[in-house]
Amino acid sequence: MNNEHRISRRGALKWMGTGLATVALYSPVSGAPDKGKALLKPIPSTGEKIPVIGLGTWRTFNVGDDRELMLARTEVVKAFFDEGGGMVDCSPMYGSARELMGFAFRRIGVPDTLFSAEKVWTRDGGKTLEQVAESSELWGVDRFDLMQVHNLVAWEAHFETLREMKEAGDIRYIGITTSHGRRHGDMERIMERGGIDFVQLTYNVTHRAVEERLLPLAREAGIAVIANRPYDGGSLIRGLKDGHSVPDWAVEAFHCKDWADFLLKFIVSHPAVTCAIPATTRVEHLRENMAAGRGELPDADLRARMIRHVESI
Repeated sequence: MNNEHRISRRGALKWMGTGLATVALYSPVSGAPDKGKALLKPIPSTGEKIPVIGLGTWRTFNVGDDRELMLARTEVVKAFFDEGGGMVDCSPMYGSARELMGFAFRRIGVPDTLFSAEKVWTRDGGKTLEQVAESSELWGVDRFDLMQVHNLVAWEAHFETLREMKEAGDIRYIGITTSHGRRHGDMERIMERGGIDFVQLTYNVTHRAVEERLLPLAREAGIAVIANRPYDGGSLIRGLKDGHSVPDWAVEAFHCKDWADFLLKFIVSHPAVTCAIPATTRVEHLRENMAAGRGELPDADLRARMIRHVESI
């Protein structure tokens, strides 16, 4: 492989067993306040643990070359890692988001806690390596922790190359993605074939179709799950914040602080879900999201009550 895919010292440490990898991944960022331990969940294929709240970049990081917005998003990235963040999820489909990540990392450095999740998004199955190398250069990282085939585009051809890259140590995990409830049947068939570490799909308190088959299958097959669109593109949390308070019983039961806490803890408390990736443009909202990755999680009875409460509003 070419030098765009060389293994860095940071990357090499992640391969040295789950114990040492966990220390590297979850040590607090220097100077970060002690706000309680982040909730971690294991990646089934290896046992490596990652924080349950990640950072999405869809729409929010597509700011072009507007320097003021680039600096503002850099503050969001910095706050994410100050709060103990791990997974950042991006894609070539997300406009200038990859360039933004590189811009941010040139200013704050590449944090040791980063779990980099990128995607291949091209119908040309022969350009897998080219697109991965392009993304690596734009981010300014030596290699990606997770490479996903975005929306299953040309997935069979891309998988051949990604498996070779994984065997060579040039990526660590392989995954597939979908969103908006699309192509669940295709995803199920791919999951049943095996050979993947992650799936990414839409899951939140009002979009629960994946509970029927995909989430149970992920548990059976030992596949990690990333939940996208946790706020349904923002409309879900905006609607709840508009004139509604979190219910008192949620405050009493698991010390629910706000709607971000309510919605994200519903998602990551599902036994099959490994990580949720809310996106935001504001540091204060980022901190609310990250707070949901600490403290108690609702049990099955509380989760059912949460569904009923949102449906009643």
